Amino acid sequence: MNSVQKKHSSNWAITLFTIGVFMAALDNGIISAALTTINDSFGVSASWGSWGITLYTLGLAVSVPIIGKLSDRFGRKRLFLIEVALFGIGSLLVALSSSFPMFLLSRLFQAFGGGGIFIIGSSHVLTTLPKEKQGKALGLLGAMNGMAAVLGPNVGSFLLDLTGNWHWLFLINIPIAAVLIILGIPFITETKASSTKRLDFVGTTILSLAILSLMYGITNLDAGNFFGSFADPMVYGFVLGGVILFILLVLYEKNLEARSGDPILAYSLLSSKVFQWTLLIGFFSGGLLAAVIFIPSFVEQFLGVSAEKSGYWMTPLALASGVGAGLGGVLVDKKGPVFTTIISGVISLVGFALFPLWVTERWEFVIASMIAGVGFGFLLGAPLNVLVSESVDNSNKGSALGTLSLIRQIGLTLSPTLYAGFIAAGASNIGNEIKSGLAAAGISGSGPAFSDISGMSTSQLYEAVEQIPDPTIKEIIMNAIHDSIGKGFGNLYLTAAIISTLVIVSILILSIYRKKSLQKEPVKIPLA
Repeated sequence: MNSVQKKHSSNWAITLFTIGVFMAALDNGIISAALTTINDSFGVSASWGSWGITLYTLGLAVSVPIIGKLSDRFGRKRLFLIEVALFGIGSLLVALSSSFPMFLLSRLFQAFGGGGIFIIGSSHVLTTLPKEKQGKALGLLGAMNGMAAVLGPNVGSFLLDLTGNWHWLFLINIPIAAVLIILGIPFITETKASSTKRLDFVGTTILSLAILSLMYGITNLDAGNFFGSFADPMVYGFVLGGVILFILLVLYEKNLEARSGDPILAYSLLSSKVFQWTLLIGFFSGGLLAAVIFIPSFVEQFLGVSAEKSGYWMTPLALASGVGAGLGGVLVDKKGPVFTTIISGVISLVGFALFPLWVTERWEFVIASMIAGVGFGFLLGAPLNVLVSESVDNSNKGSALGTLSLIRQIGLTLSPTLYAGFIAAGASNIGNEIKSGLAAAGISGSGPAFSDISGMSTSQLYEAVEQIPDPTIKEIIMNAIHDSIGKGFGNLYLTAAIISTLVIVSILILSIYRKKSLQKEPVKIPLA
């Protein structure tokens, strides 16, 4: 195969991986838009219905590091085709589900298919492309991954309005999966590690149980009482169980590696300081991505956008994150992953800090959200993946990328509960703000509409305000509600700004260990 044919084949492969990543990442966002409709069709409560998302998340978390390792071992092309096929079959089973238990099992099956597509694509790029071109390709994959996650609810709402049937949200995946398989067979070249050692079934089992236990405990956290809910046995029991299993996994993998085995998660990788700090930054990137989830609530409750249009205000941020991921890839190729991550942290810090410090109007929100989107978009694809790949040989790239993705998923799962707690705390202070505002104006009482605001949603509060005849009281109460909600969201995005600062600090520390590791590499003297 000549250079032109190789380039043509490589472009086709990256295109197919990009489409696959977008399809898989879009799915969880799509279902959130139709969750109420799906629950009604099966006659289940909202709490039960949420398991359609929870099980998909758990399935992704378990499959990502395992698929990454399997792709290294059995071939990235082969695993990509299998993953796409599983995702397509899972989508068909979801759409044809005649009962809620079948729906949940199908969602879990679908997650096992979607979990490894991004990891396999990234691993393929890092294995086949020259180093100076890896950043751009990884940035493209990251852009699709981030944009799909953010745009998912909007796409879901559009398809639901267009078809009037939630089944089409999943049926649409089937022709896409079929095309990816048909084109993937001739256009994606096979790459894999040379290892022929036995698969680590014991380590795989321990890892799966550890992830399931930890993630299930995290999903049981209470947003209204974040730290207090750690006292719940359903939280601390499963989280502690997950931690213990992870410790057992590390000990087992250390022993297996010492016996020249092929561990599912190499101990030498986990003991690398560069890898450890990269994982920490990956966890922080999950926290930044989680802050985006609350954009529709922010524009609805704080900026007064109608509920049915609030999701569309995610679009500027989604597009900006895609641009950021692309620019981040180009910058990695030119300036390296450390410099790119620092720039990412700085831009994210500015963007998220603008929310509590500056945003009061819709046009200000658009500017702030686009800055934040560009900032965390930088982290979505290239820099962290390149840092991880530098720490491992070709036989462990998929496993390392899968571990990074798992840690990001943990951050993405844990952070929303903390953020929701800030919003709940702001809402709970509305009554006190109203009383203080009325007292400051020399007005006693709060009117019959506000004799009891407990349990009232923000929209109900605003509706109640409209029933107050006195314009002075109405303005005071409206300001109190607005200020309380603003403080809740302000603390949320201030926390995101702090996380951005931690990204900067972490990458500076990582750069120190990275320099030391590079200095330890022996200098190769060419022979005359």
